[in-house]
Amino acid sequence: MAKRRKEGTEEEEHFDFQIPKFDEEAFIKRERRNIKTLFIAFLFGLLIAVICFGFWAAMGGIFLRWELVLLVGVVNTIWIKYLFVKLNIDLTDFGRKGWLSAFATYFFTWLLVLIVLVNPPFYDAESPHVEVVALPGMQEPGGTILIAAYIVDNVGVNKAGINFRVTDPNGTIHTPEFTYENNIFRYTYENPSNLLGTYNYTFIVLDVNNRKTTVTDSFTYAPAPDVLEIISSGRNAIMSGDAITIKANNQISKENFRVYYKIDNGSDINVDQKQVSDKEKYESSAEFKGWTANSNVTVHVYAEARHYFLNIPEKFSNTVKDTREYKFSTANDQNIGTKEPLVEYNYTLALLRKSQLPNTLNYQLPYPKSMGATPGFEVVLLVLAIVVVVFLFKRKKNVNKI
Repeated sequence: MAKRRKEGTEEEEHFDFQIPKFDEEAFIKRERRNIKTLFIAFLFGLLIAVICFGFWAAMGGIFLRWELVLLVGVVNTIWIKYLFVKLNIDLTDFGRKGWLSAFATYFFTWLLVLIVLVNPPFYDAESPHVEVVALPGMQEPGGTILIAAYIVDNVGVNKAGINFRVTDPNGTIHTPEFTYENNIFRYTYENPSNLLGTYNYTFIVLDVNNRKTTVTDSFTYAPAPDVLEIISSGRNAIMSGDAITIKANNQISKENFRVYYKIDNGSDINVDQKQVSDKEKYESSAEFKGWTANSNVTVHVYAEARHYFLNIPEKFSNTVKDTREYKFSTANDQNIGTKEPLVEYNYTLALLRKSQLPNTLNYQLPYPKSMGATPGFEVVLLVLAIVVVVFLFKRKKNVNKI
């Protein structure tokens, strides 16, 4: 029994733990040193940001401007240690963690301040962004042209800053009235004199700091056969399998456009492209609903040009109507008027990864497009916030342990 007690005593002596004495004076000195280094790194980052902004503004649109400014910001980190030494800061136990904190404070201060300085209201480096479309690009006499534009700028554009003019084929310059609301420009050219030829239009857009963007483009008025027409010759006693071929000029729109016709002013009957991605030939038949057997009908042909600006869900569209009408007669065919009309490609079904309807057009029309926010400076801010929170949490945890 005595031997066991003796062994127990030796064991207790072996595992005896002494709490180290807390050196309050050294702790306070170290924390003051750390705060001082972070403050110096912050001020140095602020200074280099101002200097880099001067370089950035002086370089204008030079190639690799941002890359060169970034290089200046990174290279100047070597001066941080020199500053600490010159200011007689004790770096004996500064350690890797201390240097990382100092460099991170400098870099993110430099980056955030520079971002603020190169953007309004401090600086405006960008001219207005102007995206323009004429719908349709080619029209028949009697039709209109819708000119729409999406105009954005980082400091703003007002209506007085938009100079818009149209030059007709005779060289006459028109400066018409237009509307401009919520960054959208709208103007409809009506061509009351039915003048044929190419019309040029020009946008000169100034923002509030007089930075300028100029855009020029054109649209055309042409006689009916050059724009839209039915070219198939068989129009009498047609059967359900007889092809009805429509020719459309691809200048109607730079994008796909919807070709359709109406029978006796009835509902729209959409038409497939004869060969996919060929915007000039379309083909239909009397088998679609809207046609009736043993009847005489009048057909009118149309083309709808449409456009969506990026991140704008509003549809901009205008229609070409063939000024001529076409007379058809149908035979006694029980298959005439039995097939469901063609419908547009359904992008909602595509997003849900579901199959399209069997009577879907063989080409896709323009649809609303959006571009998600590109990871940029917001991500930098988020990362910085996470780093700071983690750093402070660990620091508080270490202090509590002491």
